[in-house]
Amino acid sequence: MTPKLTLAEIVAKLGGEAVGEVSAPLTGVATLDSAGPGEIAFLANPKYRGRLATTRAGAVILGPGDRDAGKMPRIVSENPYAYYARTVGLFHPERKGNPGVHATAQVAPGAKVAASAEVGAFAVVGANATVGEDAIVGAHCVIGEGVAIGAGTRLHPRVTIYERCTLGERCLVHSGVVIGADGFGMAREAGRWLKIPQVGAVRIGNDVEIGANTAIDRGALDDTVIEDGVKLDNLIQLGHNCVIGAPTVIAGCTGLAGSVTIGRDCLIGGGVGIVGHLTICDGVTISGFSFVTKSITAPGTYTSGMPVMAHGEWLRNAAQLRHLDELARMVKKKAGEGRE
Repeated sequence: MTPKLTLAEIVAKLGGEAVGEVSAPLTGVATLDSAGPGEIAFLANPKYRGRLATTRAGAVILGPGDRDAGKMPRIVSENPYAYYARTVGLFHPERKGNPGVHATAQVAPGAKVAASAEVGAFAVVGANATVGEDAIVGAHCVIGEGVAIGAGTRLHPRVTIYERCTLGERCLVHSGVVIGADGFGMAREAGRWLKIPQVGAVRIGNDVEIGANTAIDRGALDDTVIEDGVKLDNLIQLGHNCVIGAPTVIAGCTGLAGSVTIGRDCLIGGGVGIVGHLTICDGVTISGFSFVTKSITAPGTYTSGMPVMAHGEWLRNAAQLRHLDELARMVKKKAGEGRE
């Protein structure tokens, strides 16, 4: 059951400044458009400021610059978007685990499951694996031999972690994730492909989130490394021996070939492709659907690709691009003739 909270109680827990009526009970968080009198909304983007005049919300979270933009009860925060996120957490606290191993789960000899941990129905925990305090292993998860799962980490149903991989504390791993499958390593021999054994592992730090159906390959020799605080969206492919610096964020459908190193505090948009053995320095933002073919050595925002346009316009531009090299040679030739 969702708890009821007053503005005064929210501020007591999260800080900020309460303005106006602080004792009315609130039942949840909603957008400015959909909120009712018993809900709290938020304004984090100034382009929605005009909606303060029409919202039915019982209270609003906003920044100092909008403190007097409305007359409804409100919480003033330096970071209204982060405050909104924490407020949602108050109304929808994470489920606590049910300590114990389900009767249908299989825990191999030598595995260590903390007394406060939960192992769900039909889950498998391999030999010499460890499941830390307050961890949750969802139904049908497979935890390989020698895997270590840190305290407070939660695996949603049907996560697979291959042998010897490690997850830190307070990680959140969504359904369908595969950690530690073989990297794509092949050697050419006598007209055929020879599989290169992948004998490294995957090391994941603390407070990492991994979205549904993301795949993180194990290293060929050294480990694939995901540092503290990294957030990975759904359907991401990380090749063997990639290193992702803390606390980088990568959006869905992005693919990294093997041995890519991403620095700290990077933002990688959705659908980005990065070829193998490149290094992206700290503080880089890469726009969605960009294709990265060389290392990036200076912080900043990088973009490639052509935005969407009408098909006829795209055909005309594509036709011109086909002759771009020819046109450049003609211009260079004309420029040379002009100097004679």
